[in-house]
Amino acid sequence: MASKDEGNTIESFRKWLVQNKLKAVGCLWLSGITGSIAYNWSRPNMKTSVKIIHARLNAQALTLAALAGAAVVEYYDREHESTVEKKYPNPFLQNHEKQQHKEMKE
Repeated sequence: MASKDEGNTIESFRKWLVQNKLKAVGCLWLSGITGSIAYNWSRPNMKTSVKIIHARLNAQALTLAALAGAAVVEYYDREHESTVEKKYPNPFLQNHEKQQHKEMKE
């Protein structure tokens, strides 16, 4: 039973990640820069400007890693899921298709 719940949790997280890639990358960037600033502020022998530069560089590297991860998720979804559109419908595209069908009928 736990395995079924665990699989469902992973699937729901994957669904959320596919629909909200940029939010996930943004949250990861924010947490990365916050953690990096907190870590650098605990080092007293550095100038403030150097601490900020290090925090930005660390967050930038973390963001690049997150974008690469989002690309891998997108690639995996396109390669292994033939029904991505059915499984994770985009409401905007659905409304756009409905509008096109209405225009074609008229």
